Amino acid sequence: MTSVAFILVLTGVLLNACAQLLLKAGTNAVGHFEFSASNIMQVLPKFLLEWHILGGLMCYAISVVVWIGALSRTPVSVAYPMLSIGYVVNAAAAWYLFGEALTITRITGIIVIIVGVYLITRS
Repeated sequence: MTSVAFILVLTGVLLNACAQLLLKAGTNAVGHFEFSASNIMQVLPKFLLEWHILGGLMCYAISVVVWIGALSRTPVSVAYPMLSIGYVVNAAAAWYLFGEALTITRITGIIVIIVGVYLITRS
């Protein structure tokens, strides 16, 4: 994998992870809600006006463009497994930003993911 391809893949992964974190922050700001026909008109404006959610959607849109560039330079069998790096980033960021638990089981899973991504990219 060339350095440009690696940077594109990593940028796509980080944008995707950032999108997830922004969406979580947005749902935290909006609060718990139920999707139903009776309250969709009350819930929808909250989402459309919440900047975290808009930022998350923007990160997704940009990540699609970046990901297309990455796939044009990298075999999908190598690029797609690298999306798993997003799990590692999100677990650490969710622990730091949202106080989510980072248990020994999760840490073990993160190590397995890192080893797996390493093995795939080296093959």
